[in-house]
Amino acid sequence: MTSLQDTHRWFSRCASIGAFMVPGLALWLPSGYSYGAVLLLLATLASAPLWWRRPAPRAAWWLTAAFSCMAALWMLDVGATWGWGSMDRPVKYLLALPCIFFLMTFEPRAAWLWMGVAVGAVGSGLVALYQTFVMELPRANGFTNAIQYGNLSMLLAVMSGLLLVVQWKRWCLWQRLLLASAIGLGAAGSVLSQSRGGWLALVLLLPVCAWLLVRTTGQRRVYWGLCALALAAAALSQVPAVEQRVDEARQEVQVYKDHGDGRSSVGQRLAHWRLAWQMGWDRPFTGWGRAGYTDEKARRVAAGLAHPVVLEFGHAHNEILDLFAKRGLPGVLLLMAFYGIPLAMFWPTARRIRDGAGKMDKESLSLCLVGVMVRLSYIGFGLTQVFLAHNSGNMFYLFMCPLVLAALHERRTRMGCPRPL
Repeated sequence: MTSLQDTHRWFSRCASIGAFMVPGLALWLPSGYSYGAVLLLLATLASAPLWWRRPAPRAAWWLTAAFSCMAALWMLDVGATWGWGSMDRPVKYLLALPCIFFLMTFEPRAAWLWMGVAVGAVGSGLVALYQTFVMELPRANGFTNAIQYGNLSMLLAVMSGLLLVVQWKRWCLWQRLLLASAIGLGAAGSVLSQSRGGWLALVLLLPVCAWLLVRTTGQRRVYWGLCALALAAAALSQVPAVEQRVDEARQEVQVYKDHGDGRSSVGQRLAHWRLAWQMGWDRPFTGWGRAGYTDEKARRVAAGLAHPVVLEFGHAHNEILDLFAKRGLPGVLLLMAFYGIPLAMFWPTARRIRDGAGKMDKESLSLCLVGVMVRLSYIGFGLTQVFLAHNSGNMFYLFMCPLVLAALHERRTRMGCPRPL
């Protein structure tokens, strides 16, 4: 019995370390989001006899269903045309599935996840500062695409802000300083990347989170905090690099509107969106497929029906429109389920955030809000970028979802409360 308990404790520690590594190393290192994922996968395989026949909560099966549907959707892209690389994305989704059940058996502690979020945000800002002011790069990009880097950096910063606000009384001085630094440096990483998608996502993210905080805690001073953030964002918009990017976007929209010029950053997005919308409605139930999308774009450009800039990218720079053009309405519905199922699982209901006596548990509330935040931010990022076309976008989502869910279940179990789902 003691040996079994030690084994369980060892795998639980692996789960907690993985919970730190996924967000903590995400932007520090090349493919930093993969180190924690590999650790979790190895621990999953090593512990399979312990979790394989153990009953899993319904939440694990719902998450498995969401991931499996998207894996099936990506499998449609597999073919000789794209080589073995076409297997990359569906394989990642399938390998993440057993990790869900491992994590629901050896549940990580939320404290490790929180430390990873803060360290990840601090690291992203430091890397951005080094690349911008020492290496003199025009845009900080970490070790990935500048857009992906800036958006994930902003997400880690906002998560850190949420943790600081919700659990203020819990943190000691050094923890408050770390989280405050994480907010500033994570935001700096986004600004120095010059990615505008993260700023757009904030418009969706912050009001919803503020409303949920007021709704769950009854503390209306949260609105004052939102006002402070709005003022900070206004001040941030006066930073030369940010102001320049905003002015550029405004000018590029006007140029595209007046002359149909798709050569600019915004212009090419508008050209992609227009074409994807038209192609989607031409085949609304089946889509054109990945290869068909590429071929049809080339045909329409040759016929003068689309701007040549659309040939430079393999996606439509909008998550929904990209799937609409390639997989029709069924693909859009699967994407909605992929985001919607976890969003419903983490929505902060009384069952998920209150103890047996009806008292608010701020740890559970933080976990629910972080879960909601990841989903909403990805929806926001997807407005101007196909976030799931990139390894960083897929890996961060695939492992943060079960990590937050497992940490929430661990917290509820430790408090002696019914599991939230």
